[in-house]
Amino acid sequence: MAARRAEALHPRSARLSAWLDREDVLGYLMVAPVVVIVIGFLAYPFYLALSTSLTDKVIGQAPSFIGLKNYQTIWQDPIYRQAIRNTLIFTAGSLAIKLPLGFALALVLNEKIRARKAFRSLVLLPWIVPAVLSCMAWLWMFNANFSVLNYIIVHLGIGRGVRWVSDPNMAMFSVTLVNAWRGTPFYAITLLAGMQAIPNELYEATAIDGAGRFQRFRHVTLPLVTPILVITLLLSTIATLSDFNVIYSLTGGGPFNSTQVLATFSYATAMGAGRMGEGAAISLTMFPMLLALLILEVRYLTRRSA
Repeated sequence: MAARRAEALHPRSARLSAWLDREDVLGYLMVAPVVVIVIGFLAYPFYLALSTSLTDKVIGQAPSFIGLKNYQTIWQDPIYRQAIRNTLIFTAGSLAIKLPLGFALALVLNEKIRARKAFRSLVLLPWIVPAVLSCMAWLWMFNANFSVLNYIIVHLGIGRGVRWVSDPNMAMFSVTLVNAWRGTPFYAITLLAGMQAIPNELYEATAIDGAGRFQRFRHVTLPLVTPILVITLLLSTIATLSDFNVIYSLTGGGPFNSTQVLATFSYATAMGAGRMGEGAAISLTMFPMLLALLILEVRYLTRRSA
């Protein structure tokens, strides 16, 4: 009786309460903040970049619609084509270093060694330290006159000093090395988490069957860590393709555009030359590659959960 009176006195509150009790409505309300964040920080900037790429926008002037002319212009630019090649080389080279080193480091960290917790914390430092600060330290090590690396090379009698970032033939290797140094801890910690989740009973059972260390790795560790390895590889590929901080801090895309990638070339065109429309078009050419990697990741996770 009291409930009916309360409902009669507060019909709106009763309807609102009944509406919120529905699982579908509550689900939409819980997801709504995330949707707003995605629209605000991802969808709107993407729309703004896409609309700008279709105009002749120059800093200080009103834009006008020109369609796909910016895309035609940048494709005829040899520096743009070189930036695509450099982006692919930089990404492939960095992944080729990070994947085996990260896997080996995870295997070491998974063993019972002294000061294991402290060692795990130290391994994260390259990934935690801001990119600009770490690149400043690497610039000192790459300095042609004061490089500690050149000092070691000369005093060991290996050769003469190396112009790490000023030589077009060495600059790409140098920026790839720094990116791999920063990204290897991500592989190591992620794969270590997967190894820690493997039950010890599996290792004990294979040891009883006479399996050696390599056989346990091949038949137990590798198959069970592979799903995490695939996801880590995809995420790392996406981050490396769009990396800007390392290359811009070390070389700025030089010398002679030998390290110019799509991210730095887009910045140089838009902010350096003031051609915002062309800069937006250059940046959007990374979108198909990133979208393809994202689709692969989603499909893989969907198959794993099915």
